[in-house]
Amino acid sequence: MMRRTIFNEDHDEFREMVREFVAQELVPVFDSFEENGKIDKSFLAKMGEMGLTGLQIPEEYGGGGQTDTFKYNAILTEETAYAATSLGTLRVHQDLVLPYIMSYANEEQKQRWLPGMAAGTMMTAIAMTEPGTGSDLTGIRTRAEWDGEQYILNGAKTFITGGVLADRVLVVARTSPFDENNRRGGLSIFVVDVESEGFEKGRELEKIGIKAQDTAELSFTDVKVPAEDLLGEEGKAFEYLSHNLPQERLTIAVNAVASAQAAINFAVEYAEERKVFGTSLKEFQNTKFVLAECSTEVQAAQALLDNALEAHDAGELSPADAARLKLFTTEVQARVVDKCLQVHGGYGYILEYPIARLYTDARVTRIYGGTSEIMKSIIAKDMGLSASRK
Repeated sequence: MMRRTIFNEDHDEFREMVREFVAQELVPVFDSFEENGKIDKSFLAKMGEMGLTGLQIPEEYGGGGQTDTFKYNAILTEETAYAATSLGTLRVHQDLVLPYIMSYANEEQKQRWLPGMAAGTMMTAIAMTEPGTGSDLTGIRTRAEWDGEQYILNGAKTFITGGVLADRVLVVARTSPFDENNRRGGLSIFVVDVESEGFEKGRELEKIGIKAQDTAELSFTDVKVPAEDLLGEEGKAFEYLSHNLPQERLTIAVNAVASAQAAINFAVEYAEERKVFGTSLKEFQNTKFVLAECSTEVQAAQALLDNALEAHDAGELSPADAARLKLFTTEVQARVVDKCLQVHGGYGYILEYPIARLYTDARVTRIYGGTSEIMKSIIAKDMGLSASRK
């Protein structure tokens, strides 16, 4: 494997700490998290005590203080993926939601929310997708109407990652009527307390993969949201969401590459142990060639990812390049995990083998955070290619 040059000694020490934590604390209980469909909140609080739930939160709010780099977040994701585990919805809480709070919350809001987020005792989620809208945020129907004293929130959301464990949910809602001439306008973000009257957590959705990551339906019936829980300015949600998309797609790519590498590691281990007709599976030319192909693809994806991590820390990762990154790395993940499962033969289809989990978990990465088709549209637009010809 090519030497990675983007990490320093501090990163390496952090990685060793995380690797030990994953092996000793996470791996032994991970099956129970998958069975329960969510990670235990007590486990998240334990991670908070170790400083692992608020890496990019400033120290004055109880966080890790790594405000100018995403690399520590990436290391945490990589090490959990290498072990064929995950941290449930922590990635959403830390990698997706936190940037909105850091960028758009006022000081009073930061004082209220960041300490709990850093401690792992106040979990968060973000609710954008609605039944029937999919990736089209301009089609959001959930509405928040000002009644002179507070906003009144009504509507429904689906596929909300972290919706079960969340204490606060960033809800994207329409605060002014839909305007065909300004489809991206009229949307706002509210940081809603899940204990509010009329806030309902509906079905916990059963998925084919990433089972330890809770996913729920949410509904709002005349939920009263105080003005001080509006995030940023009214009507600016689409701008805010677009600003954070590169990091969302970056974190998906980090997991995709690490999961693909994990698949190779498990396939190599299996090939070394498995005997076929009295010969080690690793001695067959087909096995060697397949794993060589996989290794080459992952190394290419790793190089692209590391370049993107550097660009992101420098504030230079564009939405189009983030789309290229997500498209390439998730497609590589799909191909590599599939080939590595094939190396396992029938055993690859048995859930006690980690490759099976990696296989089912991989399927959604080409869907969430923007489908591969959406990524291609973004890239094509960046290339100056029109969406349609008349």
